Amino acid sequence: MLTTTFAALADPTRLAIVTRLSRGEATMGELATPHAISPPAITKHVHVLVDAGLVTRRKVGRTIVCAIRPEALSEVEVWLGDLTTYWNRTVDRLADLLEGNGDGE
Repeated sequence: MLTTTFAALADPTRLAIVTRLSRGEATMGELATPHAISPPAITKHVHVLVDAGLVTRRKVGRTIVCAIRPEALSEVEVWLGDLTTYWNRTVDRLADLLEGNGDGE
């Protein structure tokens, strides 16, 4: 799932769509407005995000409204937290060694 999420977000247009949806729901037209691409192209981008589980869409009359699924990003949040913990510990160990507080002293 993590690779699917990152693959979906790797495209700048899809990343911009998710960023826009983080501020609230939007119609397909609203999502397409800032991009110089056709409506079918924006539909394909949204479809990739829906398939990745990052976005939902629903029909309201003749309009399609999209929303972000924040819980879908929880796996990324956990991964980043683990990575941050690892690097913080690594930097702390390096600082200890540089200050002469390492186990070898």
